[in-house]
Amino acid sequence: MKNKNIKFLKHTADVKFEVKGRTLGNCFENAALAMFKTIYHGKVKSKIKKKISVRGKDLESLMYNFLEELLFLFDAKDFILSKIKIKIREFNGEDIELKADLIGDNLKNYEIGLVIKAVTYNSMSIKKSKVGWKAVVVLDV
Repeated sequence: MKNKNIKFLKHTADVKFEVKGRTLGNCFENAALAMFKTIYHGKVKSKIKKKISVRGKDLESLMYNFLEELLFLFDAKDFILSKIKIKIREFNGEDIELKADLIGDNLKNYEIGLVIKAVTYNSMSIKKSKVGWKAVVVLDV
């Protein structure tokens, strides 16, 4: 199924994508789905549930920390994402906190495509628009 809120952009060596969302949480959800779409193009079964929580000083550091946590789950815990639901709120007036409910499967059940080495701050942006939120992310592959 195609997601009209995820658009892959041209990049010389890495993977670059733009995601949109009606809310900031939707935008972050679509960023997670885009990252995992880079790894595996097919449908992932919904067998395993996980919860994560990350913080950042601003939206860019929150996005970076969030995608890095998902990459850690992929690399260290063999977790591949199928669905996600996110809540974002300010924490102690200094940090922004993201809590996510993840649904996915064991990576061993799938043949992966590209290997993501790292999330980068290169060209990263998160902006509010008239109709919601838009983010651009580059992944080192």
